[in-house]
Amino acid sequence: MSPAMSRQGCLANLRQQQCEKPDSCSPTSAVLLPTWSSLQNYTAEPQEKCFLEETMASGNPRQLDPGDQPAQVADSPLETKSVSLAVGEGFPTEIALVFSVESRASQCVNSQLQEAARKKLWALENDDKDICDLFKELSARLVCIQAQKDQFLLTFKTIEEIWKFSTYLALGYVACCLEHLLFDHGYWLNCSLVEDTEIRITVDEDHLATMYLGLLLQEGHFFSRAVVNVLQPMEGGEENLKLHENELVHVKDIGKESKWEGMSLLTGQRGLVAVAAIQPLSHPFYQWFLKNNPMNCGISKEISGSTSQPIGKGRCTATEDHRGRGWDELSFSKGDSIEVVGFLIPGLQWFVGKSTSSGTIGFVQSKHIAAETCEPLGKCSVFLSEEEKSSLLLLLGNGSEQHYASLLEDLARTDITSVYRLAGFEPTATFPGGPSEAALQGCKDVQLFKTFGEAAADSLSTPSNSEQSSPEGEAPPTSLEEFLLQEPYDLDDPKFFIDLNAGHMDDSEVFDPILTFLNQGRYVAPFQSLYDLSFSFLRSTFYGFSDEDKLVLYLETSRNCAKRTHLGWAHIRLCFLLGRMCIKRVKFSQARVYFEEAMSVMDKGFDDLPLLAALHVNLAAIYLKQKMRHKFSSMLGKAAALLTCLSGHCFSSENELEVVKYVLREAIIVGNAPLEARACFLVVKLFLQLGKYDEVLPFVERLQFLSTCFSSQDSSATCLDTTPILSYLYDKKYLPHITLASTRLFVPSGIKGAPTPIWRAGLVLQNTSKLLGSQLGRSSIPAIACLYLRHALTFSHESGAGSTQKTLCSVLSKMYLQHGRLDGALYYSARAVALGRLMSEEEAFESSLSLGWMYVLASQPAKAREIMLRLLPSLRETDSVTQDGAVHNLLAIALKEEGQVKKAAENYLWALNKAKETGNRRNQAIALANLGHLTLSCRATQLAESYFLQSVQLFFELQGGEDAELELVQVLLWLAQAMVSRHRIEDSKLCYELALVFALKSHNVKSQLHITESLCHFYSKVSPNLGACITYHEHWLSLAQQLRDREIEGKVLQTLSRLYQTLGVPKSLRRSLDCTKQSLRIFIDLGETAKAAQAWLQAGRLYYLLKEDELVEMYFQAAIQTALKPGELFLAMDLYEEAGDIFFNGNQNRHQAVEYYRGGAVPLARKLKATRTELRLLNKLAELHVGLQGYEKALEFATLAARLSSSVGDQLQELVAFHRLATVYYFLQMYEMAEDCYLKTLALCSPVLQCAEEAMYYSKVYCRLGNLTLHKLKDEHDAAAYFLLALAAATELGDQKLQGVIHAKLALIYNAPLWHKGPDWCATYRARWLSEGGHVI
Repeated sequence: MSPAMSRQGCLANLRQQQCEKPDSCSPTSAVLLPTWSSLQNYTAEPQEKCFLEETMASGNPRQLDPGDQPAQVADSPLETKSVSLAVGEGFPTEIALVFSVESRASQCVNSQLQEAARKKLWALENDDKDICDLFKELSARLVCIQAQKDQFLLTFKTIEEIWKFSTYLALGYVACCLEHLLFDHGYWLNCSLVEDTEIRITVDEDHLATMYLGLLLQEGHFFSRAVVNVLQPMEGGEENLKLHENELVHVKDIGKESKWEGMSLLTGQRGLVAVAAIQPLSHPFYQWFLKNNPMNCGISKEISGSTSQPIGKGRCTATEDHRGRGWDELSFSKGDSIEVVGFLIPGLQWFVGKSTSSGTIGFVQSKHIAAETCEPLGKCSVFLSEEEKSSLLLLLGNGSEQHYASLLEDLARTDITSVYRLAGFEPTATFPGGPSEAALQGCKDVQLFKTFGEAAADSLSTPSNSEQSSPEGEAPPTSLEEFLLQEPYDLDDPKFFIDLNAGHMDDSEVFDPILTFLNQGRYVAPFQSLYDLSFSFLRSTFYGFSDEDKLVLYLETSRNCAKRTHLGWAHIRLCFLLGRMCIKRVKFSQARVYFEEAMSVMDKGFDDLPLLAALHVNLAAIYLKQKMRHKFSSMLGKAAALLTCLSGHCFSSENELEVVKYVLREAIIVGNAPLEARACFLVVKLFLQLGKYDEVLPFVERLQFLSTCFSSQDSSATCLDTTPILSYLYDKKYLPHITLASTRLFVPSGIKGAPTPIWRAGLVLQNTSKLLGSQLGRSSIPAIACLYLRHALTFSHESGAGSTQKTLCSVLSKMYLQHGRLDGALYYSARAVALGRLMSEEEAFESSLSLGWMYVLASQPAKAREIMLRLLPSLRETDSVTQDGAVHNLLAIALKEEGQVKKAAENYLWALNKAKETGNRRNQAIALANLGHLTLSCRATQLAESYFLQSVQLFFELQGGEDAELELVQVLLWLAQAMVSRHRIEDSKLCYELALVFALKSHNVKSQLHITESLCHFYSKVSPNLGACITYHEHWLSLAQQLRDREIEGKVLQTLSRLYQTLGVPKSLRRSLDCTKQSLRIFIDLGETAKAAQAWLQAGRLYYLLKEDELVEMYFQAAIQTALKPGELFLAMDLYEEAGDIFFNGNQNRHQAVEYYRGGAVPLARKLKATRTELRLLNKLAELHVGLQGYEKALEFATLAARLSSSVGDQLQELVAFHRLATVYYFLQMYEMAEDCYLKTLALCSPVLQCAEEAMYYSKVYCRLGNLTLHKLKDEHDAAAYFLLALAAATELGDQKLQGVIHAKLALIYNAPLWHKGPDWCATYRARWLSEGGHVI
C-alpha cells in the first residue's frame, strides 16, 4: 500500500459499527471497526469509549451487546471531500490495559488488594518473565509495566494477535489471568474474599479497533461490503466494478489514491472499487473465516438479514391461501394454524410446519405466515433448545471426569497408617511466622468454620441452571423425537449376514429380511446406526463381509430388488446407504446419482425426518463441492431449513460441513445473528464429533460470544455456557493460563453427564501444575484450587457421594496444611473423620490418625493424645502390628509435647519394637530419631547422638524415595545440633553439609532453604568462617529466588552486602554494592520504606568506601527523601545521623558530616523533642570540629551540649559533655575555664570509687589538672594537690607505672626553689582526703 495514499470521500454516512459502552457488570464486546470518518479524524479527536471486563468470582460472565447487527446504511448522498490517511501513520502502536480490584459487596475499589496487586507489579517490573509469558499466551506483546498507574502497555504485530486478544478480553479471560498472577496463596485460601473480589479491565475501545484496522491496511487485502449509495459505475470506463447493495467484495490495495482492486464474491468479476463504496467487515472473526473458507458466496435469495423478530416456536397463523407445489410443501388456507416443527428462524425462506387440522407435515414459506404470532424461545437459550445445549456438553464424554476423580484420590492418599512420623516434622507443610497477604482482604473467610450442613444448605438454596431454565408451564420447542419416536420400538436391533455365495442372488426372497427392515414407513431407533456420522452400521447392522466392496455389491443388489418390487422406503434408504459408501470413498458424482435417485422416489419423507434432512444436506454439499450452482441454489432453502431449524440435527457425513459453512457465510454477509449462532453451533457440534479440536476452537469462542450477546439483550434468556468445552480445548492446546481463566468462569449446569465441579477442580489442579512446571503430587496442592475443591465438596454432598466427600476433605486438609493454615487443615480433617466413620472402620481409623497428627502439628497434644488412646483398644482385635506402632509413635509425640517424658519414651520404645517385629527399617529409623529428639530435649546429648547415629545408619541402608530422604535430612540436622552441644564442631559441620547433599538430591527447595539457613548461622556464629558464610548465603539467595520469596531474598541480600563489605577490597565492595541495589529494588517493590531507606544509605556508604564521592551524597539524599516522603521523621533523623557518622568515622571529607548533623539531624531532633539524640549529635559536632581544628565552632557545640546535658538528668551524659567542654577550652588556651570544667566533671562522679575504670578516670583527670596548673597556670601548689589526688586514685587502682609517673611529677614540684614560700592549704586538703580512708575524693 502506498505510504501516502489518500482516501476519497468522507464516510460519515456509513453505519456506526461499535457497540454501545457496556454497563459496569458486563464483559467487553469484541473488537469492531470504527467508521472510516472517525478513524480519519482519530489523531485530532480521540474517542473516550472503553472496553470493560470483570472477573466473575461467582463464575457468571458479564453481559455483552452484540456487535453483529445488519448494516444500517444512511440515505444521504456521499460527500466528496478528500481525506488523506497514510498507512502506518495516525494509528496507535501501543494500548494501555488498566485494571482495578473491586469488591462486589461494596461496589468500590478494594484499596488493600489494589495495593497488594501494585506491589506484585513492582516486583514483576524487574522480573517480567511471568507476565510476558502470560500476555504471550493471550496473544499480546508486553511493552512495559506501569505499576504506579496499575496498567500494562501492550502492542500487536499481526491481525491474528489482536483478534485472539480481543476475544479473550470479551470472554472475560484477561481479568481472570491477572487475578491468578497478582495474588498469592493467602488470597486463594480465603474463599469468601475470592468470591467477593472482581478485577475490572479497562481498554480504550477506539485504540484497539484502530490498531486492528491499521494492521488490516498494512496487510493490504481484506473483505468488505458494498454500500447502497454507490451502485452506479464511476466515471472512467469499463474497468470499474459494478457492485450491488451488501455485495461482498475482496479488496486489494494497488497503490492508487482513491481506488482499490476488488473481486466480487457473487460474480467472481474483478475491477476497481472506490474507497468510498465499501466498508470493511467489522469482526476479525469474519475476516478470518472468509479468508480461510474461500468460495463464491454472494447474497442468496434463500437467506436474508434478520429483523427484530426472535427465533420462534409453537404455532403461527397463515396469512394467505397456499397450494403446495410438490409433495414436500404444505398446503393451507388463510387463517389456518400451523405448528412449527423445531424453530422458525427469521431470515430463512422455509421452515418445517405441521397442519394442526390435517396433521400433515411439510415445508412452509415464511412469507406466507405471520411470524409475530409465534412464541419466542423465552427463557430457553435464544437460538438453541435445552436438548441441544445438553447434547453439546455431553460431547466431552466422561473420560476426563473419571481421570480427575482418580487424580483427587491419588492426592488424598496417605501412608500415615504404615509409616511413622518424625516429631514435629511435616515435609509438605510450611508454617508462616506472621499473617500473609490474606490479611489485606478486610473480610474473613467466615464460611470456613461453618458446619458442613450449613454450607450445604447455603449451596442448596440456589437452584441449578437447569432448574432455572425449565420452569413449569413453559413448553419446550417441538423436537424431532416428538415426531420420530411416537411409539416405542420393541424389537432388538436387527443384524444382517452378508452371504454373496448364496447362489440365488437374483431371488428376491434372499433380500426379504433387509427389505422388510428398511421398508418401514417411519423412523425407528435402529435406523440411527444407518444415518450416524461414524458409519456404525458397518459394525452393527451388517456382518459377514470381508471388505466394503462386497457390502456395496450386496446393497446394490438389494436396491435393484427393492426397485423391482416397488418397495419405496427400502429403495430410498438403500440408495442413501450406497451414497454414503460412495462419499466414504470420495466418489462424489456416484454418490450424487444415488442421492438424486432417492430424492426422485421419495414422496412422503417427513415420516423419517433424519433421512430427509440427511438426503437434502448431503446432496446440497455435493452440488456445492462440484460447483453446480443452479442445482445448489434450488435446494439450499429447504436444505438450510432442515439443517438449522430442526432441533437436534444428526450429521451423517463430514461432507455436510460445506453446507453449514455456506449458511454461516451467508449469515455473516446479511448480518443474520440468530442464523450465524445456529450455524456456529452446528460447526462446533460436527467438529467435536469428528475430534477436530484445533479447528473447532474459533467457532466455540464465537458461539460463546454470540450467546452472551443474546442473553444481554433478553434478561430472561439463559446463556449457553460453552466454557467447559473451551477449557477442554485450551487444555489440549497447552494454554494453562487461559484454561484456568475459562475454568474460573465455568458454572456447572447440573445436566446429567455434563462436566461437574469435580471435573473443574481436577482441570484446575492439572493446569496449575503446568504453570508451576512441576508434577502434581501430594506435596504440592496449589492454593488456587481451594475454591474449586470446596465447590466440588458441596456438589458431592448434594449428590450423596460419601466417598468423594471424604476424598475432597482429605485433599483440602492437606492443602491447608501445606500452606500453614492449621485451622483449615483441622476443620477438613475432622470432616474426613466423620465421613470415614460412615464408610468403614479402616477409613475411620486412617482419618482419625491423620486428625491426631494435625493436632500435634497445631500444638494441641492433649487432643491428639485422646484420639490415640481411643484408637489403641480398637487395634487389639486386629493383628496389624504396623498400625499399632504408628499409633504408639504418634501418642509418644503427643506425650512429649505435654512434657510427659517417661511415658513418651515408653511409647517410642513400643513403636520401635513393633517396627523391628515387622522388619520395617524406615519406621525403625524414625522411632530411633524420635528417641534421640526426646533425649536431646532433656539435654542428654551423648545418648541423643547415639540414637541419631543409629537412625542415620538405617536411613543410609534404605532405598527410599523423596519422603525418606527428607526425613534423613531432618535427622542429620538434629544430629548436627547434638554435636554442636558437645562442641564437636567438625563433626557437626559434616552433618550439616551432608544434610544439604541429600536435600539437593531430593530436589526439595524448601528443605534446602532450611538447611542452608542453618549452615549460614553455623559459619557466622558457631564456627566463624567468612568465606564459607558468603558461599552459603549465595546459595540461600538462589533458593529464595527459586521460591520467589521476595522477603527472604531481600533479607539475604542485605546480609551478603555486609559480608562482602567486611572483606574490604574493591572487588568485594562492588559485589556488596550489587547486593545492596538488588535488595533496594525488592524493598521498593514490597513497599518496605525503612528497609529501602537503609538500602539507599548502605549504597551511599559503599560508594564512600569506593571513593566515588559524586554518588555518595546522591544516595544519602535518596535515603533521607525515602523517609521524609511518607512522613517518617524519626527514621529520617536516624538516617541523617548515620550518614553523618559515615563521614565522621571515615578518612575523607569528614567536614561533610557537619551538614548532616547540624543541617538535618539536629533540627529534626529538636522538632521531635528527642533530647538524648540532640545531645549525642551536639557532642559529635563538638568532637568533629575539634578534629578539624575548628575550636571556636567546637566551643559553640560543646557549650550547647553541656547546657542540654544538665536538663537530661543523666550524670554520665553531663560528665561527658563537661569533659569535652574542658578539652575545647584547653585547646582555646582558656585554661582557667578548662580547669573549672574538669573539676565539674569530677564533682559529677560518685564520691565513692565504684570500680577500677572509675579510679583510672580520677587519676587521669587529676594528672591532667596537675599538668595544666603546673605548666599553663604556673601554680606549683595547686599542681601538687592535683597530683596527690591522682596518686591516691592510682594507689587505689594499684597501677605501679602510673604511680611512678606521678611521684616523678611531685618530686619535680617539691624540689622547686619557690615551693616553701607558697600557702599550706594543700596539706590540710590532703590530710582530709586521707583521713577518710582513701575512698572519698
